Amino acid sequence: MTDRTSPTAAHPARAAVAAFVGTTIEWFDFYVYATAAGLVFASLFFPSDIDPMVGLMASFATFAVGFFARPLGGVVFGHFGDRVGRKSALVTTLLMMGVATFCVGLLPTYEQVGLLAPLLLVVLRFVQGIAVGGEWGGAVLMAVESAPEERKTFYGSFAQLGNPAGALLATGSFSLITAWDADLLYTWGWRLPFLASFLLVLVGLVVRLKVEESPVFRAVLESRPAEPQGPPLREAVRTSWRAVLLGIGVLPVAVGGYYVVTTFLQAYGVTEVGISEQVILNGLTLAAFVELVATVGMAWLGDRLGTARIVTVGLAAVAVLALPQFLVLDTGSTALILLMLCLMRVAMAAVYGPIARVLSQMFPPHVRYTGISVSYQVAGALFGGLSPLACTALFALTGSIVPVVALLVAMALVSIACLARAPRHRDAETLSV
Repeated sequence: MTDRTSPTAAHPARAAVAAFVGTTIEWFDFYVYATAAGLVFASLFFPSDIDPMVGLMASFATFAVGFFARPLGGVVFGHFGDRVGRKSALVTTLLMMGVATFCVGLLPTYEQVGLLAPLLLVVLRFVQGIAVGGEWGGAVLMAVESAPEERKTFYGSFAQLGNPAGALLATGSFSLITAWDADLLYTWGWRLPFLASFLLVLVGLVVRLKVEESPVFRAVLESRPAEPQGPPLREAVRTSWRAVLLGIGVLPVAVGGYYVVTTFLQAYGVTEVGISEQVILNGLTLAAFVELVATVGMAWLGDRLGTARIVTVGLAAVAVLALPQFLVLDTGSTALILLMLCLMRVAMAAVYGPIARVLSQMFPPHVRYTGISVSYQVAGALFGGLSPLACTALFALTGSIVPVVALLVAMALVSIACLARAPRHRDAETLSV
């Protein structure tokens, strides 16, 4: 093995930090939209004379558009990342996300331009979805493929840290706005987090342009035959279709359950239970910080106790906490609400932090970007994009939170079953060729 392709030469810590910074910015942009969708978009981008629950469902429908675009982004940038390189794909996705998010902050409202407002919102959300669809897989691979075998879960979790860090920044920014002036949020204050993304993208570009290409991908390039090859998507479907299906099945809680206990819970707590926006935003901000810290700890445990074992324990904890998470809202106790939000996010950290290594090593390196991107983004469209909408519809039809809880428990059980059957490929085999 040459030094040029070794994980040590690739500076795994630098790759991990670059993955963290980039995904933080991408997820900040994504969650700014999610937070605004639950709080203000229903009144700003849809007619004011419709039922509030219908308006909320319409708002969540635009939220779901981003998830339906993510598989397309996974295919496009998966092909790009498996053929040209992980780094180039990541720079492109960051630029796309930043421009789309900034433009959302400039949009006119329904009152100003009518139906054109939600139409433009949907278009920009679609661009966001394509960007995230290509982002996650590349960021994970840069971190995991640059790390030594015994620390892949830990370094891979840095890409996952971008999720709670982005959520922390997103909910924190809205929390600061409402603390400053609650009425400001519904006039022009909601625009500020979207516009601020421009500065964050500039920082992310500087970091990403300095990072080295994945050593595993460089090894794949060296061993690639000279004659043209078929598209990575076709190769992934032909040789790894079981892994794609199992990858989708592993992810319902990681990509969908999260939005049940954040986006839907936020809207349910404010609209139905009557909890103030400030309490919910403060709680979600604190919970995001707890998840940020817990993610690293859970990944560290994954390298020592077994990655799949930690994820399984986390999935079981999500199922156990599902009902108390919602029942505690009716108590009106701020302390209990904050406690349950934080406990659920610790459980989510045990699922989400180590899942980067689990999913990336389900596929061989030459189709890995495509394989994990398609699995993750199809799961995102099915479970992430539809979860808030499905939960809202279930509650509207039954008037009870029990069907929502049952949905979350079912997602955890499916994830556990698929995780038990997940294959694994070792990067050492590629680097030693």
